[in-house]
Amino acid sequence: MTTALLVIDLQNDYFNDAELERCRDDVQDKSNRLIRAARDAGSPVVEVQTVHTADKTTWALNMLDDDQGIAIEGTEGARRLDGLLQPDLCILKIRDSAFHDTQLAEWLREHDVDRLVLAGVSTESCIAATATDAYARNLRVSIVEDATASVEWRLHEETLQRLEKPYRQEVVSADDVRFDSADP
Repeated sequence: MTTALLVIDLQNDYFNDAELERCRDDVQDKSNRLIRAARDAGSPVVEVQTVHTADKTTWALNMLDDDQGIAIEGTEGARRLDGLLQPDLCILKIRDSAFHDTQLAEWLREHDVDRLVLAGVSTESCIAATATDAYARNLRVSIVEDATASVEWRLHEETLQRLEKPYRQEVVSADDVRFDSADP
């Protein structure tokens, strides 16, 4: 198996929520640890960032309904977290799933990736959408419970349970993630 690490939406705007701000340092530290482990094992590291246009043409329905954008290109809010280690590849997205209208699926095929390790925010939205789309593409997924976070702890736990049981996606701690080919 070839495993890739996806680090999703570790950008300033996503930590403006009080609960996510509380988790910020832990999620970033665990993500950096995962990046180092992936590199040591020769596994690719992909950073996925959400970036929207100021003219609202890329905004999702909730953003349009609230007339409030997030991660607008060129703003401090769209910038990646200071101190986050550099990826091998950065993919930009405009929806929750890292697969929606991006080159991610093609890039994973070209690199013979059949397993993803997911870290980032938010568990109930972008992590869940990416994990569900990975499942639809027959990719194995490990979600790192202590390198992901939600706006509410309850949503985090419920989402992990929902992905683990019916989708058979592994939920692991950062300490238990392995990037070598012996992984299940």
